[in-house]
Amino acid sequence: MCRTIPIVLLLLFSLPSQAGLVGEEVSYQDGDTVLKGYIAYDAAKEGRRPGILVVHEWWGHNDYARKRAERLAALGYTALAVDMYGGGKTAEHPDDAGKFAGAIRQDLPLMQSRFNAARELLNRHPTVDPEANAAIGYCFGGGVVLDMARQGYDLDAVVSFHGSLGGSSRAEAGKVRARILVANGADDPFVSAEQIAGFKAEMDAAGADYTFINYPGARHSFTNPDADRFGERFGLPLAYDAAADADSWQAMQELFEASFAKPRND
Repeated sequence: MCRTIPIVLLLLFSLPSQAGLVGEEVSYQDGDTVLKGYIAYDAAKEGRRPGILVVHEWWGHNDYARKRAERLAALGYTALAVDMYGGGKTAEHPDDAGKFAGAIRQDLPLMQSRFNAARELLNRHPTVDPEANAAIGYCFGGGVVLDMARQGYDLDAVVSFHGSLGGSSRAEAGKVRARILVANGADDPFVSAEQIAGFKAEMDAAGADYTFINYPGARHSFTNPDADRFGERFGLPLAYDAAADADSWQAMQELFEASFAKPRND
């Protein structure tokens, strides 16, 4: 079992968008692997609040994941943009991104260990209520948070944005404790109709509390404003969709409000 060591604060600064918001670059550890994360929260807000884990796209822990953490902080949560690859490593090419993501996707114990290390760090933060956690993920990260839900993690909610639907294992009846939201692009070529049907059948059989939203016309990576640039550069079917981005973010907020206010499927 890998262990984590206490948080090491690297940088603290005020975010320009809101006076009370601060961001902390943090270094933490999973076994011998140093991980580089980023915590955002509202220092002007009193008391403990839910903590949200943000799992990055296959590109790795980058500015996009950090910006999402900051947006969650502006909503009153404390959010940690996690590092699943180690060392804050990011990919500059899809070939490398695929290798990095594949190494985690194919090793469930490693995925769990990296996720656990991040969660332990988040819950040690003085602003976080450790009894109130959720996780969101994008693309690769969406698949990760769905896998954590399948494993029965004690999370109030998980949200997958344009994430992979297949898992390292299938959800078992009565095991899924988190409420689940999947925001999918209906025109995402990486997610087939068969995969969607299979996911829904799996969740139904497990008795999971889930919502699946399929956005017409939306393609892969529809929440990322840089998707078009990445798509053109590498010849990938990626595209930003402002309407789907806004709607899925609102759906996430509604799920969080309901989930943190009500008991889970324990």
